[in-house]
Amino acid sequence: MQTRTLGRTGHTVSVIGLGTWQLGGDWGAVTDADGAAVLAASVEAGITIFDTADVYGDGRSERLIGHFLANDASGAEIIVATKMGRRAEQLPENFVLANFREWTDRSRTNLGMDTLDLVQLHCPPSAVFESDEVYDALDTLVDEGVIKNYGVSVETCDQALAAISHPGVATVQIILNAFRLKPLDEVLPAARAAGVGIIARVPLASGLLTGKYSRETVFADSDHRNYNRDGSHFDVGETFSGVDFEVGLQAATEFAALVPAGLTPAQAALAWVAQIDGVSAVIPGARSVAQAQANAAAGVAEPLSVAFNEAVQDIYDRLLRKQIHPRW
Repeated sequence: MQTRTLGRTGHTVSVIGLGTWQLGGDWGAVTDADGAAVLAASVEAGITIFDTADVYGDGRSERLIGHFLANDASGAEIIVATKMGRRAEQLPENFVLANFREWTDRSRTNLGMDTLDLVQLHCPPSAVFESDEVYDALDTLVDEGVIKNYGVSVETCDQALAAISHPGVATVQIILNAFRLKPLDEVLPAARAAGVGIIARVPLASGLLTGKYSRETVFADSDHRNYNRDGSHFDVGETFSGVDFEVGLQAATEFAALVPAGLTPAQAALAWVAQIDGVSAVIPGARSVAQAQANAAAGVAEPLSVAFNEAVQDIYDRLLRKQIHPRW
């Protein structure tokens, strides 16, 4: 497994991590046993960073990770990046020290940790990224030993750039995949220059880039790929990267035709993101041991060719650029 430095945290982590939104049940039901098996298989495959949030399954994802770590005998140094801020109404005035204390205390209990490795603001309103008081409050938590490092999870490139300008921000989590290329223009160069780590989320465009879906695919009622296609529950960019499902299927078919021998479309999509200069970790989800193992294999893939990268850009320019909202 290839490794990277996780921005200003200074920690070394696997370039392929594990996103654990699905352990909360928002991608369909996952049993505790299945969740534990996914975590174990990930560690066995060399993954050393788990990404979670206090709202994934109302804390279930964090609790599963906490239970796993308490019983893990592998000796691996696992970094847990959690997120906070979605437990309250999304108003800038709610992002204050008192709430940060409440939210981090809950996560520390869920995860069984005295000090959290990395806490990320979970896609708050844009005004939050501009507030010096917010960063001062986060610095206070670091000084008190509640958290070791903090970062942000963003919806837009402008939010990412605002956060990168603050010296305490260790990482920026942003949607980055073969169907979402805008972060390559300004965000990645700014992060590299500042020493800020990039955590790439939604790297498979909610599964579109696996090449396994068709017009006949049916998603469970509890799956956000069913209930959030119109953005009625949260930012639509989190579901299929904001791409129309029909257009996404066409783009996914073209992407699959590019994949070199020895890789699946999903592995090629993950390797493509992981091989971008400045990306610290890519965090695909996994609902089964097989998925976790296959995802991890992308972390040892050979460098993709110039022709492959050019073809990815061509698909984006022809099919997707007009699909993506300018703010993304």
